[in-house]
Amino acid sequence: MKAPPDQGVSSFIYPPTGPNLEFFAKALQSGCLIAIPTETVYGLAGLALNEEACRSIFAVKGRPLMDPLIVHIPNRSMAGELAELPDCFQLITDRFWPGPLTLILNKKPIVPDLITAGKPTVAIRMPKHPIAHELLEKVGAPLAAPSANPFGYVSPSTAEHVAESFGENVPFILDGGPCEIGLESTILDLSDPETPQILRPGAISADEISDVLRVPVISNKVHLGGDQAAKAPGTFFRHYSPGTNLSLFEKENPPVLQKDHAIVFLDRPGNLLDKNVFWLSEDGSLEKAAQSLFGLLRKLDRLNYSVIHCEMPTIDSGGYAEAIRDRLSRAAAK
Repeated sequence: MKAPPDQGVSSFIYPPTGPNLEFFAKALQSGCLIAIPTETVYGLAGLALNEEACRSIFAVKGRPLMDPLIVHIPNRSMAGELAELPDCFQLITDRFWPGPLTLILNKKPIVPDLITAGKPTVAIRMPKHPIAHELLEKVGAPLAAPSANPFGYVSPSTAEHVAESFGENVPFILDGGPCEIGLESTILDLSDPETPQILRPGAISADEISDVLRVPVISNKVHLGGDQAAKAPGTFFRHYSPGTNLSLFEKENPPVLQKDHAIVFLDRPGNLLDKNVFWLSEDGSLEKAAQSLFGLLRKLDRLNYSVIHCEMPTIDSGGYAEAIRDRLSRAAAK
């Protein structure tokens, strides 16, 4: 396939100019895969209702078919074409769409079983990133877009991360800059709207959702393994993992510094400065820590440490704490 009209910083990464967006929209419509930015992480996008394109997503990522794909849409009306909408749909999407919230809904027959791991439900999201939104509008069709990285590896929060992971296997990467959030979306299961459950924590918390729905929202910590088909992506026991062994610690019990180990704190340590010491934020902001997490793990994975020690936020520290703990726990799983 020919190159996009406006060249980028590399042979794979292209700027989101008007001509390039037109080019990428037509490429997606023809069944090609494009890596795209979202506010959460970069996604590897293909037409959701085109089984051949979706099989290519699974093949490029090395993703098992038992792990479903999230369908990205440009507007709420498209959700009704893909799924049965519960009574609370308008209420929840008025508050959180577009944004980092994926809804698990009972699917309609138009949705291929391939992208739902054979389940009767489908995961749907309307991203907030302006480039992703504009591209979806131009395509005029839903896009499947799991994270643009090899299955199980650390998710990409920049276009460069995608290029590092895939090289020529993903020759078209749309550059939207660093991701605003840096962690994957919250997944809310509304297939039984009487008992809403969070299957994967993210930037939007159970308490925020409960405040909108006016009912309790269960945080269901799913850890799948073996040959179980997942209802939602990102719920396998081991996921988001660097190649380097990852060890976790609580703030009050840091590990002893060793020369071939890296230590990652949530904020800048005041009395422990060493070339092997790193931090995710200057002031302990969990929002900034989430933005930095995957990028720093990727960087340290290239530096030949034997172990990466990473501080866990306390569960009661609010905000992004549960999401960061979830990603680190899965990344460190054996």
